[in-house]
Amino acid sequence: MLVNGHRWTRCCRTVINSVHNAFRGTFGTRRILVSSTTVSSWRGKKDDSRLFTPIPIRPSPDDINVGAELTGVLDKAEMLKVILKFSNRKEIKFLCLENGIDSNLQQQAFVSFRKYCLETDALPADLHVVLSDILQGAGHVDDIFPYFLRHVKQIFPHLECMDDLKKISDLRQPANWYPNARGMNRKVIFHSGPTNSGKTYHAMERFLTAKSGVYCGPLKLLASEVYNKSNQRGTPCDLVTGEERKFANPEGKPSAHVACTVEMTSINTPYEVAVIDEIQLLKDVGRGWAWTRAFLGLMAEEIHVCGEPGTADLLQKLCETTHESLEVRNYKRLTALHIEDQALQTLDNVLPGDCIVCFSKNDIYAVSREIEARGREVAVIYGGLPPGTKLAQAAKFNDPNNSCKVLVATDAIGMGLNLSIRRVIFYSMIKPTMNQKGEKEMDTISVSAALQIAGRAGRYGMKWEEGFVTTFKAEDLPTLKGILAQTPEPLSQAGLHPTADMIELYAYHLPNATLSNLMEIFVSLSTVDDSLYFMCNTEDFKFLAETIQHVPLPLRARYIFCCAPINRNMPFVCSMFLKYARRYSRNEPVTFDWLCNQCGWPFQLPRTIIDLVHLEAVFDVLDLYLWLSYRFPDLFPDEKLVRDIQRELDDIIQQGVFQITKLLKNSETAVSTNTPDEDSFVMRQKKSKYYREAGAGAGGTRGRLTERLLAQGLLTPAMLQELKQEWDQQAKRGSKSAEDDDDDPFEGGKKGASRRKGYRKVK
Repeated sequence: MLVNGHRWTRCCRTVINSVHNAFRGTFGTRRILVSSTTVSSWRGKKDDSRLFTPIPIRPSPDDINVGAELTGVLDKAEMLKVILKFSNRKEIKFLCLENGIDSNLQQQAFVSFRKYCLETDALPADLHVVLSDILQGAGHVDDIFPYFLRHVKQIFPHLECMDDLKKISDLRQPANWYPNARGMNRKVIFHSGPTNSGKTYHAMERFLTAKSGVYCGPLKLLASEVYNKSNQRGTPCDLVTGEERKFANPEGKPSAHVACTVEMTSINTPYEVAVIDEIQLLKDVGRGWAWTRAFLGLMAEEIHVCGEPGTADLLQKLCETTHESLEVRNYKRLTALHIEDQALQTLDNVLPGDCIVCFSKNDIYAVSREIEARGREVAVIYGGLPPGTKLAQAAKFNDPNNSCKVLVATDAIGMGLNLSIRRVIFYSMIKPTMNQKGEKEMDTISVSAALQIAGRAGRYGMKWEEGFVTTFKAEDLPTLKGILAQTPEPLSQAGLHPTADMIELYAYHLPNATLSNLMEIFVSLSTVDDSLYFMCNTEDFKFLAETIQHVPLPLRARYIFCCAPINRNMPFVCSMFLKYARRYSRNEPVTFDWLCNQCGWPFQLPRTIIDLVHLEAVFDVLDLYLWLSYRFPDLFPDEKLVRDIQRELDDIIQQGVFQITKLLKNSETAVSTNTPDEDSFVMRQKKSKYYREAGAGAGGTRGRLTERLLAQGLLTPAMLQELKQEWDQQAKRGSKSAEDDDDDPFEGGKKGASRRKGYRKVK
């Protein structure tokens, strides 16, 4: 046995020497002098390594400690000294850089290697023998490097496939992603002009006379309008949005014409004519990729794009990458637009046909209430409203026989609605925007947005032949004049976004990475032609990926879930998104009954603004169900039933918006009875009747502190009800006198103990 042991040792040493020789052949002499200039050049490289986390290596308990049989058991304390000496050598750090292991990875790698060597009872035989030689003075600490490198590649698998990852994320030639479109001789026509110039009208005339066509719009409202008008004019047209499919043919046969939202554009169907509306949204940090995809990938003989003049140069450059020519047709505004010399200054000066544009819901609520307090009826439009409610409010405002002559709206009126506006009044010139990093910024409204909104005044073919624009505040008027005197900056970049196929390839190479981490790594390693493109913001995608990371889902399904159009600032919508994913992962159908229990159907008319906001969130939850039902029909089977109750909810929200001033008044005098805490919706049907009957009883009022706590999310309506019940119980036990029933426990009255107890619960 001893003789055989010596033979094993000699054999292992032979293998180790060959490894060392290869090591020397690759990296030169073992003793390396590192110049300061060499190291500094590596430090100047882009740092992407922070995105990679080491994979823990767990030794098998069944491993046989061959190394210990050959050279004996290692002294852990002495081995620790050797490993620390190894990790502190400049030569080793340089060799790490040579192998793509930068300072961030080095720190993690040294810690992992040290932990592995000290905690593993049975080290690999070759590493064990090398460490034994070093401890006995027969080797040098640098001899550890090949085994350290092997360990690093195990915990950081991207080091073995970095070239492949960079090749996958090479986005410099997106035109080549669409070989079908490149195989066609496409004619590209740009209809260039400001708002209300008739550019889209001329493109749509060509669409309606073509044998086949597709309209790609930014909003469901616009796609629905094209769908309705096309069918009214005798051109059968289908509707395709993320949440809805409608066929012109009663038997469900596809028509030759399709109106769709731009994300739903088919790049595999040939058409004679394609119309891409609002092409300037190529620059949008969230959705710009969809316009880029449609422009580069549509299989159409004629591509008609409509948008702002500032898009022409970018379109010309994009056409050069596709070897196509660009024809530009310029249009001028059809009605005059005048900037007034006086600001509105007071709502007493509001006139019929005025539209006051606000950039926050709070401003909309305040302005609406003040106008109605002056005896005028108002219509209200903002982005969170369902499409049906927006159309109803627009119809109310446009109807010459309706007493409503004033509109209060956000910049949601900038596109998608035909409104008979005489004068646009900017309530403020400061608008919250989202930058490419996904961060919210408060800044003066852009030239493009100001022109888009102001251009809604004096629409051609409607009541007012001329349009006017001004501001509410006198100090904002010079700013508005300066902005409207400018032309929008020419677009220089179009948005891109990684596809599901690209992320799947990344997952193949990095199987242990989360989807959020895969997206982050992809964006970091991606190569984009900065002269033409930019990477769209992926923060919403990563937020949703992190939300459902703990839910076991196939990668493709996980990716689809994370592409869902969700406002992540709405907690109830995010909560339901997670519940949808959980049921999908368990292969449990998301049924109509289950959804009704979660959302509190049947719905009640809102009594306060908080109720209205909650119903808007419920509408978004139903929208999300419909969106998922077209992608996972087996597990979201009740599309028709959900669409029915969504229409019902749209009608209820319409009624709430029609009496928005009443809701605002109720918000100050009554507790919301329609919005329990997000996690207690199942109980709502049992409690709603009781709450409605008791809402105006003792303790039914609340003060401004309560309103602030509710607005900040520190207090929910359910918590409020619970606190009121505690207060009522104390009153019934006689702990307080009957006169105390009118005290507000949330305003520092005589119910201080109850208030403090509730505050502790909120915290």
